[in-house]
Amino acid sequence: MEPFYRTIIGIARTLFAGQGLKFSVTGEEHIPATGGAVIAINHTGYMDFTYAGLPARRPAKRYVRFMAKKEVFDNKISGPMMRAMKHIPVDRGDAGDSYRLAVEALRAGELVGVFPEETISRSFELKKFKTGAARMAEEAGVPVIPMIIWGSQRVWTKGHPKRLGRTNTPITIKVGAPIPPYLPPAAMTEELHATMEQMLHEVQDSYHHEPGAYWVPRRLGGSAPTLEEATAEDERVAAERRARKERERTERGGPDSGDRGVSAE
Repeated sequence: MEPFYRTIIGIARTLFAGQGLKFSVTGEEHIPATGGAVIAINHTGYMDFTYAGLPARRPAKRYVRFMAKKEVFDNKISGPMMRAMKHIPVDRGDAGDSYRLAVEALRAGELVGVFPEETISRSFELKKFKTGAARMAEEAGVPVIPMIIWGSQRVWTKGHPKRLGRTNTPITIKVGAPIPPYLPPAAMTEELHATMEQMLHEVQDSYHHEPGAYWVPRRLGGSAPTLEEATAEDERVAAERRARKERERTERGGPDSGDRGVSAE
């Protein structure tokens, strides 16, 4: 029993009810009752991790340890909560510790939630996957369980205002069959991507999409950027972020930083 985590889930469900969110969950029987597994989730909105834990609660009554960016753990409010729920911090500049902690959790029989795309997809199509989920599964000797969430981008996503009031938004969650770590990580990652893309299209086929809406992929008649356009925007934002950090390092180094070299962050 984990009283704090259970309490947070209860609060979240109350908030979801207040928002009128309508969840449709299928495939929850693929969540194992015991033992470790990597839960691989697509990423279209900021609230994805709050929804992705729902299938693990029925019927298995299990908790998911999510890998989340370190900044969330550094926050004086969210940090203690994340640590109390045994989530795993990820420092994108040095992911070695988070990888080790995730593998240890998997070997201890935990469910570890990861977003193979690493960041929110602006196009709402699947981005290229990182190999971390497959590598963790191989090292820990556990399966990867694919999960698709659709509709969460309507609540709060990158580049658009949040809609946290009573919106009555339908959200579909589909859990796929476990994929055992029988392939090398690169090949397993390709299989995972193909599986999740098929699942995503199946979910989208049964979901009502508003023509021209910002949250609808271009492929389905929406106004979201294409995957190529979204990738280009991600690269532009990443370049700006790197340049800003470089300026900050130079400024911290003082007027003679050019002679001394940039100080380590």
